[in-house]
Amino acid sequence: MVSVCAFAAMLLAVPPSANAWGVQGHNTTGAIADLRLSAGARDEVSRLLSGEPDPTLAGVSNWADDVRRNDPELGKRSAPWHYVNIGENGCVYDPAVNGNGGQNVIEALRTQTATLADSTRSDADRRQALKFVVHFVGDIHQPLHAGYARDRGGNEFRVQYLGHSTNLHSVWDSRMLDTRHASDQEELQRLLALPAPDLPAAQPDTDPVRWAQDSCRIVDTPGFYPASSTIGDDYTRQFLPIAEAQLRLAGERLGQLLNAVLAAPNSL
Repeated sequence: MVSVCAFAAMLLAVPPSANAWGVQGHNTTGAIADLRLSAGARDEVSRLLSGEPDPTLAGVSNWADDVRRNDPELGKRSAPWHYVNIGENGCVYDPAVNGNGGQNVIEALRTQTATLADSTRSDADRRQALKFVVHFVGDIHQPLHAGYARDRGGNEFRVQYLGHSTNLHSVWDSRMLDTRHASDQEELQRLLALPAPDLPAAQPDTDPVRWAQDSCRIVDTPGFYPASSTIGDDYTRQFLPIAEAQLRLAGERLGQLLNAVLAAPNSL
């Protein structure tokens, strides 16, 4: 008989959709963080990303998804790092129950942040870590990347959204955002016009456990899993503002995290 812990780990090992938030969501999260960098952090980001086609946080924000195609070995190894399934445990992260042996977005963020913070590591290692951190902060704020193993983060919850057959994960990744028909710059300005998140200044919020647990609780919002498989404008009106608030929050938290890490190397 399979133990509860082993069964949970087996379910968690099945990856959700590859692209949390989609390209535009990650781009705008990175762009917000770009705006929040301190002078010192900006200099270090620029130095580490020198030579990238677009040496900005927005420009590398989708690298961790693209690597699955460009470097299949690293893409396969890093696939479990994009999510953590904690819904079945009351949205509480317990490494022994839903940690997948450390292969999850919480532990990946911790590991990659530590690499980025370590100035004794090579620039190549730190550059890669930076690109992972930028992406994973976005991922962890997509609620279904911290949701339920039983439906693979909404991938197996089929819906008809605005007349198209899809799944709930895809609706949250990009389909709701696509209804804006906005360019990246237009969406960035929309997000920046939202009320600023209440983030602590003296002690930056850099705890990925809290981020994942807060994201998971959104999945339990009434109506998040619709009663009908046919959804459209009503669902968009209720949940697109929440999705956009999460994108804004991810960008602000990413900026704070990078300022803390790059201002005090080797401190983590």
